[in-house]
Amino acid sequence: MSTDEVTSLQSVLQGDKDAFTAVVEEYQVPVYNLCYRMLGNPQAAEDAAQETFWRAYRNLHRYDLNRPFPTWLLSIAAHYCIDQQRRRRLPTFDLDEILEMETGASDPGPSPESVTIKKEEEERIQGYLQMLNPTDRAVLILRYFYEFSEEQICKILKISKSAAKSRLHRARLHIAEIMMNQPVTPMKKRQHETQPI
Repeated sequence: MSTDEVTSLQSVLQGDKDAFTAVVEEYQVPVYNLCYRMLGNPQAAEDAAQETFWRAYRNLHRYDLNRPFPTWLLSIAAHYCIDQQRRRRLPTFDLDEILEMETGASDPGPSPESVTIKKEEEERIQGYLQMLNPTDRAVLILRYFYEFSEEQICKILKISKSAAKSRLHRARLHIAEIMMNQPVTPMKKRQHETQPI
């Protein structure tokens, strides 16, 4: 953790609400993204992100300054989303596709066609994520979207290393089964339809 982050968090603990606003601005994107991937709904993700920051603010006095703050914050978000999913029981994927989508070079001038295709592909991947059980989904998201180590995942989700490995393996198998049973995707159909005659 940087010196500035420590200073900001110490200021929050002393009652400086503006300092916490700076913390929110710094981490609102990764927190929202995690919540969206967990919940699959923009409004639910926004609500969950707000709840995450509210819980972090209320419990900041329990935070260990020697621990990475993003890990602690995302832990709150992940647990809240898992709880929400267990209550609602909301109705997976080629990992290479997800990693490619997340790290691939961005198109400086995407065409309307490519924007539509990308949106369809993102929706398809999000659908795969929603088919996993909440904790398995959290393990997969933290590992492949956030590139956390197994040790970090264990701390965030408060599970053993063997449980993390088991859940990750199970999630990968589940997604592989889903992918094998999927019909041709909209992306593949559209590519076929737009090939020159």
